[in-house]
Amino acid sequence: MSSATWRNVFTYNKYTQIAARALRASLKEEERLVAEKRGLTILRYQRWENGQGGPQTYLVPPAEPDAAKKSAAV
Repeated sequence: MSSATWRNVFTYNKYTQIAARALRASLKEEERLVAEKRGLTILRYQRWENGQGGPQTYLVPPAEPDAAKKSAAV
């Protein structure tokens, strides 16, 4: 059995998605919640007219971050 057997079943993106889900599921509750929040994507779009970009609009506006909370990354 080859180490690349998974490539016959699904794409690399699907493989990484499965691996990330398994890793998050193995974490303790508090760390798992933090990791799941990092996985959320913020999507915004911008309408262009006559070569000029308009204002950027969030598809789903992000929640206001608390000033007291600090990121784990320093």
